[in-house]
Amino acid sequence: MVSLGLVVAEFYEGLAAEMEERARTNADRRDATVAERVAVPGVYDAPLATDRLARREAIDAVVALGVVITGDTGHDRVVTHAAARQLSAVSVDRDTPVTFGVQGPDMSAAEARERIEKGAAAVDAAVDLVESLPGATE
Repeated sequence: MVSLGLVVAEFYEGLAAEMEERARTNADRRDATVAERVAVPGVYDAPLATDRLARREAIDAVVALGVVITGDTGHDRVVTHAAARQLSAVSVDRDTPVTFGVQGPDMSAAEARERIEKGAAAVDAAVDLVESLPGATE
């Protein structure tokens, strides 16, 4: 059974909760377990929590979830791109799959609701990586 860490950026609490629900349902369907969950204020804060979970022997992969809605400035792009770079670095540095279940940038709240299944897709990617990489968990 694949053991997942889950990092949930709660800035858009309702959307984050729906993404988490889809992620957990899909983890059950994939016979994976969410061993630990860490809530963070926003997507920009996810890399540190992800790194802490990726250090744990009992965690096979970490799924980062969140939403970044576009505003009047380019802030959504800055936040999303910075988080993506750092989450990718955690994956390589810790030799642990980290999947990017973050919606944005350039997305409205309505578009985020339409794509709420991204939480489930991030779990699929995490489980698939753990099962396909050399040294996979039996």
